[in-house]
Amino acid sequence: MVRTSTAQRWFIVFNYIFLIVLGLSMILPILHVLAQSFSSNAAINSGKVYLWPVDLTLTNYKAVIGEKLIWRSFGVSVIVTVVGTFINLAMTSSLAYPLSRSEYVYRKPVLIMVLLTLIFTAPLIPNYLLVRGLGLHDTLWSLMIPGAISAFNLFVMRSFFMGLPNELIDASRIDGCGEMRILWNIILPLSKPVMATLGIFYSVGHWNSYANALYFINDRMLYPLQVRLREFIITDSSSINVPAEDALMSSPEGIKMAVVIIATIPIMIVYPFLQKYFTKGMMVGSVKS
Repeated sequence: MVRTSTAQRWFIVFNYIFLIVLGLSMILPILHVLAQSFSSNAAINSGKVYLWPVDLTLTNYKAVIGEKLIWRSFGVSVIVTVVGTFINLAMTSSLAYPLSRSEYVYRKPVLIMVLLTLIFTAPLIPNYLLVRGLGLHDTLWSLMIPGAISAFNLFVMRSFFMGLPNELIDASRIDGCGEMRILWNIILPLSKPVMATLGIFYSVGHWNSYANALYFINDRMLYPLQVRLREFIITDSSSINVPAEDALMSSPEGIKMAVVIIATIPIMIVYPFLQKYFTKGMMVGSVKS
């Protein structure tokens, strides 16, 4: 049995305390939002709601569920997240594979150019002019195409690909496989951890993004959920139709909190299924460079 010194024990205790405080700082605000979404108008206005619902009611969620614009924005966010993440992973893996093979010419100059995009980002106005010049303005493609490849995620995937055995690739080439077939049939099936990890990164980014929609989308019917949520948080929720029988129990603040919870649920549902790949992908992708 390995003995731990007093300093090590204190260090472990400090780590536990720090992680508990950090975890509470993340969980308590969510509990407060959840409690307000299930509380009545009178309880919220009187300041009685903290971490547990007061005068439990579902009227706030009934008002949100009955609002067509919210569900339209929800559908837009789902489309942007699913299609955008697919584009991200396809483009990132297609570039990361040749950059991970030492036999490809001009590999280093391309890596330097990618690194420059990680250090220096393009200003907003040139980005806007480029999107408009490409005909993507006021379309959902403007939320997916400009950020198709993240330089950071590209380096993570490249590091993972560099850790795969070269013998597999050489044997595939001897058997007559082309590069695209090697990538699709050999590299990607072995890369589930890093694909899941970067898939989470990309999908969370798409789901939570609202800045690009504010810049590039004028049609309010194409607003994603986060922009619609921003409208409710910054302005008010008076535009939501509340049934007359629920008017006394529902509240603008409670409706806002209900929209926040609905916007958060999809990512919270997806993450547990990918958690094992997420942890492994981050560890493996950080070993090689």
